[in-house]
Amino acid sequence: MNHLATAVLQRRPLYGHSHWAFFRQAELITGQLFNEAERKIFIDHVKIRRLRKRQYFLQEGDTCRYLGFIIKGATKTYSINERGQQSILSFNMEHDWVTDMESFLENKESAYHIEVLEDLEILIMDLNQFNSLMVLIPAMGRLVSCFQMKQLIEFQQRIKVALSMTAEERYFNLLATKPNYVRRFSQNMLACYLGIKPATLSRIRKHCPKHI
Repeated sequence: MNHLATAVLQRRPLYGHSHWAFFRQAELITGQLFNEAERKIFIDHVKIRRLRKRQYFLQEGDTCRYLGFIIKGATKTYSINERGQQSILSFNMEHDWVTDMESFLENKESAYHIEVLEDLEILIMDLNQFNSLMVLIPAMGRLVSCFQMKQLIEFQQRIKVALSMTAEERYFNLLATKPNYVRRFSQNMLACYLGIKPATLSRIRKHCPKHI
């Protein structure tokens, strides 16, 4: 059962903490201010949801109904192969967008789970709301474009790391580029993300002077 479908819906007053967090981040990224009318439009088109640790934003085989903007908390997007092994595609944290974009835009079954790792507060919109916001608020187009470009760059970097680096080099690269991952996520999760065995990562971390 998809916990998102049963999560309690909570609306905030106009310009509550969650909305302001989004507006600040949107303006920081795009350099464009949302005017008063645009802020009201945005609030009317999104909902605030809270999910607890180990609940799911999305489960494999479901169609992704929502695009979410994380206010607080963290998620992981992952798949499970026929041997029951987990591969983590991405982690998402505060001020990240989270969705399965292919499933969301094309109304297709998802090949991924998106699981809550830390209690989550998130702004969500369905596809109709998303399309309306893209038309009604010019800055949304710029914001989504930045999100898609960031995703593309990160996936390209992930491919490069997977193809050209040793296990040790992958971990050093993670320390250099995403040290917050090392602080917030377990060793087993990091191993799944890096595509190496937990025992290998344990050995690397034991002998790593940068171990956190």
